[in-house]
Amino acid sequence: MFGRKKQADKRLPAAQTVPRRSPGLSLLQFQAQSRAERALYSSLREAVPVIDAAIGKIIRLIGSFRVVTDNPAAQPFADAFARDVKTNGSAKGLAAFAGSYLDDLLTYGEAVGEMLLAPGADGVYALYNARLDDVTVTAGSSPLELIVCRTDEGQPKPVENQSLVLASLLHPQSGTVRGRSLLSGLPFVSEILLRIFQSIKTNWERVGDVRFAVTYAPGDGVFSEDSARLIADEWKKAMRGDAVCDFVAAGDVSIKTIGADNQMPACEVPVRVILEQIVAKLGIPPFLLGLSWSSTERMSAQQADILTSELEYYRAAVEPAVRKIIATHLRLSGFNCGFSLVWNDINLQDAVELSQARLNNARAAQLEQQYGLEGLNEE
Repeated sequence: MFGRKKQADKRLPAAQTVPRRSPGLSLLQFQAQSRAERALYSSLREAVPVIDAAIGKIIRLIGSFRVVTDNPAAQPFADAFARDVKTNGSAKGLAAFAGSYLDDLLTYGEAVGEMLLAPGADGVYALYNARLDDVTVTAGSSPLELIVCRTDEGQPKPVENQSLVLASLLHPQSGTVRGRSLLSGLPFVSEILLRIFQSIKTNWERVGDVRFAVTYAPGDGVFSEDSARLIADEWKKAMRGDAVCDFVAAGDVSIKTIGADNQMPACEVPVRVILEQIVAKLGIPPFLLGLSWSSTERMSAQQADILTSELEYYRAAVEPAVRKIIATHLRLSGFNCGFSLVWNDINLQDAVELSQARLNNARAAQLEQQYGLEGLNEE
């Protein structure tokens, strides 16, 4: 009786900077992302191809990974799971889930996933990327605890098994459990860009499709409605595209092109300025998006280094969710061993530079050894 150890308190520590609130409002104490805001970000990707291309490039450049376990007996189970796990009903592999997870994380600033367990099966059976309109990420009794709630009749209701759900936030705002999208700040400049494109479309419809103004001035000063209608019919007949026909009219008839005196406003400079703002926000070098802007070889190398650091940050944002999935699968499969994620090189250029550096080091060591042996022989 006296030898019984006191159970450890598993409650999360309370943050002193969080204001006191009623316990009944704990799930609603932090502002959630609205559905209209998510719809805005989705429409931006559809309306501005550069934004959608940049997000797609980031997801593909993240690369794949492999799982290395500390227990050699668990390695085949980890490899088979990472390769063959069912994802979203049509895809397979842990990398496919991570790509969809990162897509939501970049677009909306939040991502939610779920691990599905099959009855009688060992380990995780399938992975599912939840639709953000169907779930809400809130905070529990502590801001250190994330709770995933499903939306039932407009009210958030926590899911039963929180250990099987995943939630990640990108650039979370201080004091909240709300992520910030990579596209935040782009609606304003994108609206200007789309307005320029709409003006170009309208001007080309007006000026590009040539229209004419036919003016008839009768020489005798007598204007007849029948004469005007006859001239209009002859002009329509001459302008038909299926046959070549001459326009014949009597009297003083003048024909002018509508809009011939106007010039199309130059749009190269404002469009480039806006695209520079978009590219700077997305963090993708212009040459990867097909923008042939003037840049030197050294500048391109520096941009590639900056992109590498950005990709490393996104890898770190996705890795906790991937590690939770692998750890859950290994435990359910009967393995309680450690593991590590080994990411592939971001691009071939990095691998070439690393191999060249190793070659230079080997040559330097060879020369040092050679001169060292020669010095010993001389002595």
